[in-house]
Amino acid sequence: MVPRTAAAALVTCAALLAATGCSSSFSDDKETKQDTSAKQNLKVLIATSGDAETKAVKDAAAAYEKQSGNKVTVETAKDMNQQLAQGFAGHKAPDVFYVNSDMFANYAKAGSLYAYGDKIKDKDDFAEQLRASFSYDGKLVCLPKDTSTLALAINTDLWKKAGLTEKDYPTSWEELRKVAGKLTGDGVTGLVTSDEYQRLGVFMKQAGGWITDAGQTKMTADGAKNAEGLGFVKSLLKSGSMKYAKQVDTSWGGEALGKGKAAMTIEGNWLTGAMKLDYPDVKYKVVELPAGPAGKGTLAFSNCWGVAAESAHRSAAVDLVKYLSSGEQQLKFAEGFGVMPSRTSALAEYAKQEPDSKAWVDANAYAQGPVTIAGFDKVLSQFNTELQSLPTTDPKKILADLQRNGEQALAKGN
Repeated sequence: MVPRTAAAALVTCAALLAATGCSSSFSDDKETKQDTSAKQNLKVLIATSGDAETKAVKDAAAAYEKQSGNKVTVETAKDMNQQLAQGFAGHKAPDVFYVNSDMFANYAKAGSLYAYGDKIKDKDDFAEQLRASFSYDGKLVCLPKDTSTLALAINTDLWKKAGLTEKDYPTSWEELRKVAGKLTGDGVTGLVTSDEYQRLGVFMKQAGGWITDAGQTKMTADGAKNAEGLGFVKSLLKSGSMKYAKQVDTSWGGEALGKGKAAMTIEGNWLTGAMKLDYPDVKYKVVELPAGPAGKGTLAFSNCWGVAAESAHRSAAVDLVKYLSSGEQQLKFAEGFGVMPSRTSALAEYAKQEPDSKAWVDANAYAQGPVTIAGFDKVLSQFNTELQSLPTTDPKKILADLQRNGEQALAKGN
């Protein structure tokens, strides 16, 4: 999936969370009776990025059916957060489903997820920062199904047209500033990306800051390093060498790159599938993001395979998840719709098979995972709203608001 802000969906789910708790036990504490039959019927709900992902998951489910004898029905969600919230509230949640890292803590806190992760013998094959994103109260609740990082994608034709070579690929902020300015003109903007922390947050990380401390127990948003990171972004925006995607009449950085409105964009490895489908003739190169004052920095995204706490098929559901998250199957998913494996062993094999994705693969070594605090989705939604005004607003003001809102959520979430 393409990790982008979906404020409306989050607000909808937040309302449902407030009304129902999305809890598997808000009406009673009875344990769901488990089905012990040899053949069971499992329902799987996914939020698909397109036909390729849907087909890959359904093919995997069909292969599992032949191996296990269980029946698996895969459905695609129109609004994942809303449908899950309604399923939890009505005691009719699917057995297995995608869980986005933004909403994970909400569901875990409410008791809606079956914590099976620590029962997986080879759980350590999953990257540590990914496991941390899906752990709650010291338990690995669910297995990360894949991983994505951010890198710098460059339109190589526009790059050459500006008289630049491979030696000019930026490795520092100042080099990025220089090439962005040189690439800007004649309807082209040097750097275009989305107006949200899921992209701009890389500069906070590169400056040595982040939203919380490593343990997510303390807000660190209003620090000088974060202000330096957003201040650098503001300087690029004011110069005109960087613009938000909507400022060039596009919905995201990949579209801007594909339409030739951006010479560079900051995007994740889902870009490959989109470019292949929508802009097959556009030539581009992906390199690691330039380092900031504190070194390299990027962001990591993932979903996990959630199992409903109220499922009557928990054992079979976990068995299905083991199959879907095996190294072999993760590599098939990577080939099918472009995601990177969350298993360290499978990621190493993926790197050999997809040399053009090297920058995204290498970025896993220093990627920052998302904030996973119950109720924090609303805080981040507000942060994104304020980032839209970054060109005319003091970054310190935006970060002070984030600090205050985050402290309130942190007090409630932990």
